[in-house]
Order: sequence, then C-alpha cells, then structure tokens
Amino acid sequence: MARDIDIVLFGASGFVGRLTAAHLATHAPTGTRIALAGRSRERLTAVARDLGPAAANWPLVVADASDEASLRTLAESTHVVVSTVGPYLRHGLPLVQACARAGTHYADLTGEVLFARRSIDTAHETARTSGARIVHSCGFDSVPSDLAVLLAHDWARTHDAGPLASATLEVVSARGGFSGGTVDSLRLQLDTARRDPQARRLVADPYALSPERASEPDLGRQPDAFGPHRRGATGDWVAPFVMASYNTRVVRRSNALLDHAYGPRLRYAEVMAFSGRTAALRATAVTGVLAGLTGLLAVQPLRPLLDRLLPSPGTGPSEHTRRTGRFHLRLDARTQSGRRATVTVAAQGDPGYAATAVMLGESALALALDGDRLPARAGVLTPATGIGLPLVDRLRRRGFTLDVAG
Repeated sequence: MARDIDIVLFGASGFVGRLTAAHLATHAPTGTRIALAGRSRERLTAVARDLGPAAANWPLVVADASDEASLRTLAESTHVVVSTVGPYLRHGLPLVQACARAGTHYADLTGEVLFARRSIDTAHETARTSGARIVHSCGFDSVPSDLAVLLAHDWARTHDAGPLASATLEVVSARGGFSGGTVDSLRLQLDTARRDPQARRLVADPYALSPERASEPDLGRQPDAFGPHRRGATGDWVAPFVMASYNTRVVRRSNALLDHAYGPRLRYAEVMAFSGRTAALRATAVTGVLAGLTGLLAVQPLRPLLDRLLPSPGTGPSEHTRRTGRFHLRLDARTQSGRRATVTVAAQGDPGYAATAVMLGESALALALDGDRLPARAGVLTPATGIGLPLVDRLRRRGFTLDVAG
C-alpha cells in the first residue's frame, strides 16, 4: 500500500482545523508530508493560501464524512489521519473504521462517551490486528487529565512508592471561550441518551470506556456531579468540572489498558477548585450554571431560545480570547503506601482552542514521527496509552508545564 503522506488533517477548513493547520505549518519539521482534507476544495485552497509558503505544496484532498469510499482512499494514502469533524457521534465512526482497517494511525478531539464507546466496540479489534493506533481525545479533553495521571504513576514507579490509591485533578484556573461545535456535541449526546435507556445508563457508568467492565473494581458511587462543598485536603471550595464525566472515563480506560498498573483500586475524580474569601460563592455559581445549562439543553421547547443565545457550529472564540486564555491544573495523587505526588499541567492560550490545537498537532506529529518511542500497542487507545511520554516531551518543548513534585 503506497502512503505518500505523513499526516492528513481532515476538517482543515473548520474552526479548530484551521488552528491545527497553522500549528503544523509552523512546527512540523521540514520534509513532513502534510495534506489538508475536507468537503470543499475551494475552502481548502483558502486555508492553504492563508498559511503562506509553508503550506504552498501541501496536497488538498476532497473527502466527505458520509462517503465511505473517499474515507477509505484517504486512510490508505497516509500514515496518520487527524480529524476535527464533529460531532463525532454523528460524523466520526466511518473514518475511524476506515483507519482501523487500513492500519492508519488516527487522532481526534472527541469528548463524547457514546462515540468513544462505539469506536471501541466496532474498531478496537480491527485496529489491533492492523497495527493502527486510534487515539481519541487529543485536546483539552483529555490530554491534561490523562498525562497528569500517567506522570503520577511514573513518579510512583520510579520512587518505589507503590500503586496509586487516589488522584484528584483540580482546575485551579482556566480562561477561554467555547464554540458552537462543543454545544452541538453536548446537545446530540443528551438527545441520544434521552431516547435510548441503554445509552443513558452507559453515559452514567464511571467505567463506560473500560475494555472489560466486569474486571473493574466496585468502589461504590463515583459521582461527577455534586453540590459545592469544602474539600478537606486543601480547604478549597470545589464545584463539578464540566468535562469530568468524560475525562474520568478516559483515565480509567488508560488504567485498564495498562492492566491496572496505576492501581487496581484507583479512585479518580476531577473538580474545579476555588480559594479566597469568595470561594464558596464562586463554587455555588459554577455549580448552578452547569446544572442550568444541562437542564435547559434537555428541554426541547427551549432549544430555539438557547440556539439564539449560544454560539452556532463552526464558530469559536475571538483571536484575543484565544491568545489571552490559559489553564492551570493540579493533580493531587496518593499512593497505597501513603506517599503523595503533585502534578502541575499548565499552558498559555485558550484551553479549548489555542492550546488544544497545539495538543492535537503534537499528537499527530508524535504518531507520524516518533514511532520508535511510542508504546508498543494498537487498537482504540487513549493519549496516555497510545502516545504517552513522547507527547509529554513534545508539549514541554512547546511551552507547556508538566511538572511532578513528590
């Protein structure tokens, strides 16, 4: 099978696609063969033109998420496919399956439990046989979470501290915007879960993405939604984190794919943390906003009103918001022997867009160029199990903080 391209960026003319293309144009090593793919050659031509000389010779590939023949041709022409075409539950599965059959590595930005589960069920074994690494969630969902726990595990292993017993990721600060695509994905998952009781149970299962549900420990309730309260370890007030219901499942899948090397009874959670005199007020406000947004999206008669208030698909935060955004996350990990490690993950740039474009672009470059350093593993994977420490190294070189203190 002739593969003339290293990386194909599918959805290159979309909002995040353009940002990822710009990152690749700036940071891909000379000689990396990159192509832009999407439904409209005219729009792809405009993207390439805006990127300047670095993309002057990049091929343009016309492909459609609903045209399986074009997806097959795309997958067979390259070593890596990167997809920004969502909602993935609606558009993503045929491309994943094409890459799994072709032995082509794949990365995306999904934060959708139902899509990731369908990908596992329909493509994992095929990808294992072909040697494809299908790596979901290579943006703010869920690279910081997944790599933070991987680094805590690596610290515990090298310091002979024993398995991890618990780990809680705290969102200390985050500034940025959100796009219509994110809202559209949330809306689709809520609608699917409302219609389908099995999907509703799956979304609520803390081990929804685990390879073997029966092998997971019974740790009782592990809620991602809760009331604001003071956390004993730090004294901070905490509120639910909007992506905890997805990121926690990714981390638990990583642990299971590693034969529960992190810890056979690891408790993992994610929260937003608030300190200072107004901490209780801010935690209460965030909890109310998240509950209100989810509740309103679930009420069909209110959709037209919300659609006028929320951003539409294909839009995103302004250049100023992307440039001035930032995030700072802290993982508090405890081992079974009582040792403690703190992992800090932070970066400049809007987390969901500017920083996400870096994470996705570097994931693609790692899959294409770091083959001898990647984990010897194929199938439907996670950032930690499909790319792992090479991605940590790449992000550090791009200015990310990924530090461990014990």
